This record gives sequence, C-alpha cells and structure tokens, in this order.
Amino acid sequence: MISRTVRVVLPNYNYARFLPICVRTALEQEGVDVQVLIIDDASNDDSQRVATELANNDNRIELRCHPANRGHLKTFNEGLDWAIGAPYAVLISPDDALTPGSLQRACEVFEANPSVGFVYGDAKIFGGEGPLPDINSGPAQSRVWRGLDWFATRCHHGSNCICSPEVVMRSSVLSQAGGFREDLPHSGDFELWMRLALYGDVGYIEGPHQACYRDHDLGMHRRDFNTALADFTEVRKAFDVLFENHGGRIPNFEGLNNVAKRKLSGRALMAACKELDRDPPNTAAAAALQEFAVATCGDVRELPEWRVLIARKILPALDNVRSKRNS
Repeated sequence: MISRTVRVVLPNYNYARFLPICVRTALEQEGVDVQVLIIDDASNDDSQRVATELANNDNRIELRCHPANRGHLKTFNEGLDWAIGAPYAVLISPDDALTPGSLQRACEVFEANPSVGFVYGDAKIFGGEGPLPDINSGPAQSRVWRGLDWFATRCHHGSNCICSPEVVMRSSVLSQAGGFREDLPHSGDFELWMRLALYGDVGYIEGPHQACYRDHDLGMHRRDFNTALADFTEVRKAFDVLFENHGGRIPNFEGLNNVAKRKLSGRALMAACKELDRDPPNTAAAAALQEFAVATCGDVRELPEWRVLIARKILPALDNVRSKRNS
C-alpha cells in the first residue's frame, strides 16, 4: 500500500500567537499520516515556550530551536531536508493554515498520477490578526498539466500564481530538483515551483480551498518588498536564474525567455501608469518602473503597454497646454 505520510515543516520566527492554530490544522488532517517539524529561528517572543508545549502534547511534533537567527531560506531548506524522509512534503508559515482534507486530496492526485511533482489549489487570502476565514469546502476536481506546459504558461503570464501554503510536494522530485535558492529572498518560492515543473508534472485541485494565506503588514513580502518595483525586480531575478541554470530542460529556451521578459516589462509599464494615476502622481516611481522595463526587454518600445504609458504621459501635458491657451 502506498504511504500517505506527509511531513509538514513550520519555520517560525516571532509567530507564537499563530502557532497553535497552524499546528492544529496540520494535525487534524484526515486520511493521511502527518508529522510536523517546528523550527524556531531564534524568536524573541513567546514562540519557544508555545512550541515546546505543543511538542510535549503530541508525539507527532518535533521541535528544533536555533540558538541564533539563520534567516528564513536557510531555515526553509533545513526543514525540507527533514521532510524528504517521507513521501510528501509541505512548507507552511505559522501565520497560514491548511484546510480540512487538503492533504488527502493532494495525495489522491499524486497516487493517480505518478508523474506529478507537486500539487496545489486555491488559497483563501485573508488579512489581519483575526481567526481563520470561511472557506470553500465543496466537491473537488483535479487536473494535471505537463510540467513544461505549466512552466511555459507562467512565462506567458510573467507572474506567480501560488501563495505557498497550498503546495504539497512529492519528496522524490523535490530531492532531485533541490530546495530554495538563498540568493532569492522574495521570489525563491516562485523559482522553486517553476523549477519543480521542469522535473515533473503539476497537479491542480479545483473547488475547495487548499489553504488559508494571511496577508498582513508584518509579513515579509509587505515588510521588505512592498513596492511594485521591488516585486518585479525579484521576479526577474527568478526568471534569470531559471534560464541561466536550467536551460537544458527548457524547450524553446530563447523564445520563452523572451516571452517572460516581455510580459514582465509590460506589467511594469502598466504599474507605471497606475503610479501616474495617483493623486498626486508618483512620477518618480513611474520613471523607475519604466526604466526597469527598458532594462528588462530589448524591444520594449514595441510593446502595446509602452504606447499606453507614453500616451498617459503625453495627454496630461497636452491638457496643460490647452488650459494655458484658453486662460
């Protein structure tokens, strides 16, 4: 019989208030055998006491406490090294949560599709410090994409479609592809999902939410990468790493690389338009985004988004000229 053991890694830093809820959503999963590893990265809140109590009350929980802070990516990879000792692996931040039945649904996709390297679904995004939100819990349907097709689709979109806690990985594929790159502090998850798609197919669960993702001001993506330019810059780094290091696995390497850069540049140009639409306009941010687009895509001036931005910049100037003439 195929083992349904899932190892769930909770890398924690100062999230004592969220730990019990997240751990509970992992341990209450039905139809699977769950093992949990909490890695506390030298928190300075009450995390270690809370984590110790949780581990003492359930032998499925293992606790590691770092004497000094090692950073989130080193901690992530430490956890994934432990997780590949079981068939399936999950990495989840303690401020997020799994939904009922999510791991069983993922395991069913893996069992029916041995080529699948990871499975994901929709995450319920919610904000603040409050309780978990209401979720969709209806019947589930699944589909499988060929990994290379999923990779190409993400290039055409130029963006990440995964929050992170909704992903379950097949450990054998994770072991082959490797863990997080420590030079990608913001887009390392996106790069990992894309890289895993080069080593296996991708499963998707439609219908019920697979996880809850808490979007709050203390989250790292808001604290350290809270501008459009910062986000686009990190996504470009992820694409650069993928194409520079895994080109041999990517059919139509040059074509897809160009597609990704064009799309990312187009998104940056539209973000520049939004900056100009602010009251007052943020011309400095718009100029920086335009500069990013030029540096990213060699034929940026051929993009329709370029024409939109230029028109957006010219029209207000014309209006000012007309206003002065009429005054």
